[in-house]
Amino acid sequence: MTVIVSINLGLPALTLLSGNRKIRSAIVKKPAQGKIFLDYLGFDGDGVGDLLRHGGVDKAVCAYSSDHFRFWEMELATKLSPGAFGENLTFAGMTENEVCIGDIFRIGGAEIQCSQPREPCHKLIKIFAYPAMARKIQETGFSGYYLRVIKQGWVESGATVKQVRKDSSGISVEAANKLMYHDKKNFEKIRELLQVGPLSTDWRKIFSKRLDAKTTPRAQGTKA
Repeated sequence: MTVIVSINLGLPALTLLSGNRKIRSAIVKKPAQGKIFLDYLGFDGDGVGDLLRHGGVDKAVCAYSSDHFRFWEMELATKLSPGAFGENLTFAGMTENEVCIGDIFRIGGAEIQCSQPREPCHKLIKIFAYPAMARKIQETGFSGYYLRVIKQGWVESGATVKQVRKDSSGISVEAANKLMYHDKKNFEKIRELLQVGPLSTDWRKIFSKRLDAKTTPRAQGTKA
């Protein structure tokens, strides 16, 4: 049985990163208590610092599995708590090889749908003062993922996560990560991923450009 370990919230604020540099961000999330309303743009009391790269209906909620915490605690030599990766939902289970793009889940009175993997950003590198963080996330596939809200409702920590629908494509978050970072020229699989209707707009654009680059002939030089 999968449960919500924690709902984590945070508003944009000046955040101290490694090197004593401050940046406006909402990556610092703290566990919240009680029932919290989840609407189409995320949880009440939560915010986004970088609206160009985060937030919106396709990225209303960020989720991460606590199953990965032990690996990162060994890697980073530090103790981790829910919200450590800036995630809104910390799940027990629900890892990237289990969740597929388009899967729909019920959490309390709300329903959520996986839209894309989370992409590692420079803030994670600086929060943990670990230059290899982005590379390690790409290598392990321990990225977490984004969810859109299909049905608004009240949610609380400890709630059971119930799968409402398994997407027929069966393309996992793990498989999507491999196409993004490792198997970049597997155009057959890219086409399959682009057939997944719930794939986020951002990732659809990225993979569509890859296909366009493959099919568009290079400009031929002209002789003087």
